[in-house]
Amino acid sequence: MSSEGRRPRRPGRLSDPETIPGAVDPAELTEAAHTTAQALVHRGRTSHDPEVVARLVALVDTEGMETVAELWAGCPPDSLPGVLWRLYALRAWVRADARIVADRYRQGTEAAAVHDVVAGVAQVPTAQDVQQLVDQVLTGVYTRDLDVALERAAAFCRVVATGTAFDADHLDVVDSTGADRATRSASALLRTADELARAAELWRSGQLE
Repeated sequence: MSSEGRRPRRPGRLSDPETIPGAVDPAELTEAAHTTAQALVHRGRTSHDPEVVARLVALVDTEGMETVAELWAGCPPDSLPGVLWRLYALRAWVRADARIVADRYRQGTEAAAVHDVVAGVAQVPTAQDVQQLVDQVLTGVYTRDLDVALERAAAFCRVVATGTAFDADHLDVVDSTGADRATRSASALLRTADELARAAELWRSGQLE
């Protein structure tokens, strides 16, 4: 990811247009996805520099969502690049809709209080609280036990999914289109939660690659 003997100012480009062109071989793309995911996780977990970890957490901000998606979005949820894609996509969504997410998290905790402890967000969260939570989850990927970070992210998704389902019920009276969109969002969040929880199990058994 960086030249030998030099300390890069940031994690480095995820893809090189000369080596990963638009018509790249699927097998090469899969190999690149796994290689970059493993390199980034190794980089974060072996670095004692908080600035390095901060840059890894903000990867999408510097590399762009399209670049990250190009490399990882097609990977299965039981793979390391697939897991990282889901976490970075979750972070991007929370940062874009932080107020809505915070409100739905608040609603969800009323029915899923046990997950509130696991996810670690204030009982009446602000937009900043939920943004900090997803950043903390990604920080945990690079600095602590990966399975714990994945379980924390899964718990967060389940709480927000519950709140989103409540929103769908409320919207159904006045906005059927919005209600349908919220219902689909809740289902997607639950699916992501299950995928992240399964990935945590795979990591513990040494099968997440």
